[in-house]
Amino acid sequence: MSTRWRDFARRWAVFVAFLLLWQLLTVQADNPYFPSPTRIAEAAGHAWFSGPAAHLWVTDAVTHDLLPSLGRLLAGWLIAIAIGVPLGLALGRSPVLTDYVSTMFFFARSVPATLLVPVFLVMFGIGTRMELVTILWGTIWPILLNTIDGARSVDDVKVETARAFGIGGRRWIFGVVLPAALPKVFAGLRLALAIAIILMIVSELMGSDSGIGYRLINAQFGFELDVMWAWIVLVSVLGYVSNLMLTVAERRALAWHPGFRAEVLD
Repeated sequence: MSTRWRDFARRWAVFVAFLLLWQLLTVQADNPYFPSPTRIAEAAGHAWFSGPAAHLWVTDAVTHDLLPSLGRLLAGWLIAIAIGVPLGLALGRSPVLTDYVSTMFFFARSVPATLLVPVFLVMFGIGTRMELVTILWGTIWPILLNTIDGARSVDDVKVETARAFGIGGRRWIFGVVLPAALPKVFAGLRLALAIAIILMIVSELMGSDSGIGYRLINAQFGFELDVMWAWIVLVSVLGYVSNLMLTVAERRALAWHPGFRAEVLD
């Protein structure tokens, strides 16, 4: 068995042991506030897969809440990428302009998106626009600042070589600056994705009529604790799967990078 598969089996063995320990402790404690994994799984199956056969047994909680939440999460994150990466590349290669806006950026970044949710509620009302703006505000800063840092890190030898060969414009940006900045860009994307999941839930808890957070708070108020925990576990699974997919994309995009390759092999 290769080292990679051995490490994979070891990690999942630890996870299975954790689930078994969780099951044992919660069954012995018999506390309604901390249900066992089997009870959570049963509640999840009933909440999400007890619909009519015509809808493939999928309930409204999936089509009206889970899928819209994922759509808002992905949309807010992608908008932050579309704004943060180009702007970060431009600012990273312009130290003078960066000096002008750095104070404003760090001041704005210091304001948590969760603190602005009441403001966004007043400005945009309950619904998708408020949730997208909340996700966008929280996720754009790690992407923007990491991209600026990555664009600054272009090696001087590459800069001089590009000048010697007359490389400029799009070839300079996409052939030299962006590849050099990609490790930092992906670090920002990873951090922003975790923040996006948190802000998706927070915005839906405070001002939404649908979504994972909306269902979670309704389960809490209705004292449906098993269902509440099912949504909490779903958020954890969502975070794990999204991070795994981004890791795969990162490894493919940076397979050429010597430092990254060594890190993966180690």
